[in-house]
Amino acid sequence: MKILLANDDGYQAPGLHALYVALQGVADVEVLAPEHNNSAKSNALTLHTPLYVHRAPNGFRYVNGTPADCVHIALTGLLDYRPDLVVSGINNGPNMGDDTLYSGTVGAAMEGYLFGTPAIAFSQAEHDWKHIDAAAHKARELVSMLQRLDLIGRAPWLLNVNIPGRPLEEIGDFELCRLGRRHAAESVITQTNPHGQTMYWIGAAGQVKDDAPGTDFHAIAQGKVSITPLQIDLTDHAHLGDWAALVPRTGTLAS
Repeated sequence: MKILLANDDGYQAPGLHALYVALQGVADVEVLAPEHNNSAKSNALTLHTPLYVHRAPNGFRYVNGTPADCVHIALTGLLDYRPDLVVSGINNGPNMGDDTLYSGTVGAAMEGYLFGTPAIAFSQAEHDWKHIDAAAHKARELVSMLQRLDLIGRAPWLLNVNIPGRPLEEIGDFELCRLGRRHAAESVITQTNPHGQTMYWIGAAGQVKDDAPGTDFHAIAQGKVSITPLQIDLTDHAHLGDWAALVPRTGTLAS
């Protein structure tokens, strides 16, 4: 099995290194990660400036671009083979609920999925890298399980996985979940720079709004590993009929 490994925290991030080491026993792993931290870059691609690939002393390759850039250029010309699986992570912090829309970790995995390759985004539910080796162990366990089930290298799928930041013996079972929800983000933070200009900083993420049983938030709170299958189709299928009544085939709005 061949795995393309990326992340959004940068090629020097402890989560990337831990995951690389953990996956060595189950696959040939190729790393192509951003040069710098690219958190919250979602699916962004760099279209108007050139991208350069460099190799670090440890053998990892890195790109002066986004997480999606890394996977995109790997699958469209840099690699001379098609990996069986794209893996992204382990992210420094959770990617649950609405966070998945902004996540560069998920964005990298999603880029692989868009090219027809099975993909997994791994995140640790805390931000301090504590017990990162335990998280990497659980990630390897999941990849090995999917390999045994003969699900890798076949039809594409996309999984978002969050792992509690706990010692290995305190991490519970895998649980299939739906995404939870957050409230709206907190207010923007304003400051004045030395030149008297106003600076704006994006506020903190909102509090959890939906953490009912069955959600990723609930699974993590119970010490379990949340697994959420994702899809790309954003169409509001449930309300297509309502909109059809307003926008007839003529293309003009009904009065």
